[in-house]
Amino acid sequence: MAAPALRCCWRTVSAQCPSRIFPRIGQHSAVLPSFASLLISNRHYAAKKEKKPRRDPKKKTAESEPKKKKDPYTFPLPSEPKDDVYLTWCYQRPVYEAEVALEMLKTFQQLDFTSPKQHVYIDMTLDMAMAKKKPLEPFVGTVRLPHHFTDDIHKVVVFTADAEQAALARENGATFAGGTELIKPILDGEIKADFYVGVPTMSSKITPLRGMLKQRFPRTRNGSLSYDILQMLEFFKVCHEYEVENGNLIHTPIGMLDMPNDQIVANLDAVIKDVCKYKPLSYGPFVTHLSICSSTSESLDLKVERFLPKRTVKEKAEEKVKDDDSDDDEEEERQKSS
Repeated sequence: MAAPALRCCWRTVSAQCPSRIFPRIGQHSAVLPSFASLLISNRHYAAKKEKKPRRDPKKKTAESEPKKKKDPYTFPLPSEPKDDVYLTWCYQRPVYEAEVALEMLKTFQQLDFTSPKQHVYIDMTLDMAMAKKKPLEPFVGTVRLPHHFTDDIHKVVVFTADAEQAALARENGATFAGGTELIKPILDGEIKADFYVGVPTMSSKITPLRGMLKQRFPRTRNGSLSYDILQMLEFFKVCHEYEVENGNLIHTPIGMLDMPNDQIVANLDAVIKDVCKYKPLSYGPFVTHLSICSSTSESLDLKVERFLPKRTVKEKAEEKVKDDDSDDDEEEERQKSS
């Protein structure tokens, strides 16, 4: 009986003065639905992701190089010692001009009482990296030095099916000359030579020798595959050969210590110029470090900048045209894919 009585009293009071006694009752009923609508979404699906602005392929952003952390406990070594007696590991290794280094090597030879008839060697460190491609593979190069320092004549085998060309090759110093009949003796080890050259028509006929000869297989790139047999014989009988070892190192002789300095420097320049042909100049300097030594002395670091080939204006223009064409090709491919 108490519950009906209380409901009746509540109706009577609220009917007489609802706004003065309970002024916020009407406001809550209007505010709560609007506030709840902000918290509860009416969508029954996920929101669509915003599209990123498309970059122009022609505008290439410069890639920031990774910052190297500086070791607070290491300090740069001084360049020159103040005393004539010092510890070498406490100072930077000196770098000399080629002529100065050769004079020092000859002085070392006199102080050590060694023979002046000894070889002069160079050691080069190469940058084999290629942008957006695989690293440059090790290679074997040949160059004709302006000043010979040895009397050795290389053995050369000439591949040709023409009997007259074979006879002409033998007359001009070829060790062996012939066609497919030379394949079996070479595979059996009966015929060995320093270089193998041939005419282009024999390239497909001597493919069984590719696995055995490897880098010495006749190729157009190194000049060992041509119709001019006399020119190939003249070059390969007296050429100088060098090879990339351990991935990026070249160790090769360039002369004798008793030769004049200008002749040794000319041979050095010829070798470096030939090495730089195996990598485009647009990728930067190919030779990153150069040192020289004799058979009985320590090695001395050389300044390599003067020997590196420089890009001409024509080469720069051609590379710029190639870059523009590659950018246009990339843009067309993107448009087709999209």
